[in-house]
Amino acid sequence: MDENILNRMLGAVEKPARYSGAELNMIKKKDAAVKFALCFPDIYEIGMSHLGSRILYHIINKREDALCERVFAPWPDMEEQLRRNSVSLFTLESKRPLREFDIIGFSLLYELCYTNILTVLELAGIPAYSGERGEDMPLIICGGTCAVNPEPVADFMDAVLIGDGEEMVGEVLDAYNKAKAKGLGKQKILLELSRIEGVYVPSFYKPVYSEDGLYKGIIKIIGEAPDKIKRRVVKDLDKAEYIGKPIVPYLPIVHDRIAVEVFRGCTRGCRFCQAGYIYRPLRERKRETVIKLANELIDCTGYDEISLFSLSTGDYSEFHELVPELLDMFEDKRVSLSLPSLRIDSSVKKDLERMRSVRKAGLTFAPEAGTQRMRDVINKGVTEEDLLKRAEEAFESGWNSLKLYFMIGLPGETERDLLGIADLARKVSDAYYSMPKEKRDKGLRLSVSASTFVPKPFTPFQWEPQNTPDEIKQKQQFLKSALKGIRGVEFSYHGSESSILEAVFSRGDRRLSRLLLTAHENGCRFDSWTEHFNFGAWIKAFEECEIAPSLYANRRRDIDEPLPWDHIDALVSKEYLKREYKKSREAKKTADCRKGCNGCFGEHCADYCKI
Repeated sequence: MDENILNRMLGAVEKPARYSGAELNMIKKKDAAVKFALCFPDIYEIGMSHLGSRILYHIINKREDALCERVFAPWPDMEEQLRRNSVSLFTLESKRPLREFDIIGFSLLYELCYTNILTVLELAGIPAYSGERGEDMPLIICGGTCAVNPEPVADFMDAVLIGDGEEMVGEVLDAYNKAKAKGLGKQKILLELSRIEGVYVPSFYKPVYSEDGLYKGIIKIIGEAPDKIKRRVVKDLDKAEYIGKPIVPYLPIVHDRIAVEVFRGCTRGCRFCQAGYIYRPLRERKRETVIKLANELIDCTGYDEISLFSLSTGDYSEFHELVPELLDMFEDKRVSLSLPSLRIDSSVKKDLERMRSVRKAGLTFAPEAGTQRMRDVINKGVTEEDLLKRAEEAFESGWNSLKLYFMIGLPGETERDLLGIADLARKVSDAYYSMPKEKRDKGLRLSVSASTFVPKPFTPFQWEPQNTPDEIKQKQQFLKSALKGIRGVEFSYHGSESSILEAVFSRGDRRLSRLLLTAHENGCRFDSWTEHFNFGAWIKAFEECEIAPSLYANRRRDIDEPLPWDHIDALVSKEYLKREYKKSREAKKTADCRKGCNGCFGEHCADYCKI
């Protein structure tokens, strides 16, 4: 790229460091047999906080036959500059145009980033639909949490990687290299990729619909393709590659700290939580491995904070040994620990007292629902007493900033459940202000956040409808009024329109690819950003495509009807999800897997479950 043009573009945008590269620990190779562009379809600050992308960046660049470079969705000011200067979207490391890469891999973590995929492809001069791309075009692949239902973006993808990527990405590169060496064309390359466990090639399958427009199933159109695509699992995290020397950004990112994943998976079985099901089974890193990684990462980055990362860090079996050991190890360097995901029933009082001696940050707890009945419906497995005890422990240990996460619109929710949220917040506030003044900090900051329930694939609630936008708005205003006047409380919630889009694409089928492209052509991008979200453009796209959002978001699915993701084997059996769904309607709880196997893996139990 012409350096003068690049400098002129960077000088015209708000945050040029998003596109400049050259950060500490960045890897830059001149050439390799396989060039891989790793794309996070959101801005730099969010993408650079994604642990999975950092792991893949290290794994690919560790290979002699491959190079991996980064690209992020350009903010509208940079998109304008690219178009005005007729410059193709480029990577940070070499400023090489995306079209010159062999493979472009998208990380899909949330549904509201889907239109950004199309922005990236358009700015790279690559057709959106896989069927319109020639032999000279890069392979477009994706992975991540959303990939367990790949159908809404299936028409754009040559291949989808489902499950843990640490081992799978290496096998994909091996197969691609061998196929290219043999001079195979794209179709045969994709056939080789489809033989890898966890790899789905959408063009090898065709969805079928009834006359009234309901999804009826999917059929193979390539006989050699697998009948089902099994989610890939890394069984031993201690042996898995991690992030090597992580890149240290020039500008603050969302999670601007070292992240050490202590375990993957969860045994709790919250019925709304997709991650709790699609990351099973539970796999822990040994305490020695966690300490080794923490040491290495602090030494090569200069960060002064370590985040112990997992779905529920307080459930780590050696938590009470790990925390004081890390604090002792880094005491002289004033390195602090953050615990982003604490269970309300995790006893961490002594650890909080130690952590406060280094640096005090906010704590987050997730009661999810305001009444015990509702918590039993969702199988949360915690009580009001648990929350109040943990809050009191935090306050006694010197904390005055606390976040409480709730969900509204849960199946079977009543007005009483919403009032229960306000009641819980009031009791937590009272617990703080009932302490003697000399033991309290300046004042309480109690953040109460209410997200909207979204039915997700591979959960017991995948059949449930979402509340309509009007119902969501009414509940948000009702809760806002109920929380008014409680000392120290700050209330926040997400927009109802964006939540319904999330539900549409969460449970969507392949027809939504056309909807996505239409919305993109109507100007939609950065849909998770309030300042750019344009619901009017989305409504126009729904009308143009003759698709009703309520068909996907607000309709209760029959428990035996075909689902667009039934050809994906996420390992947790559908029969188990049905049992949990039925138990939820009776507000019956299921015990933590560590107290005895519940048989969630069905036929896969012998291969994956060690409980």
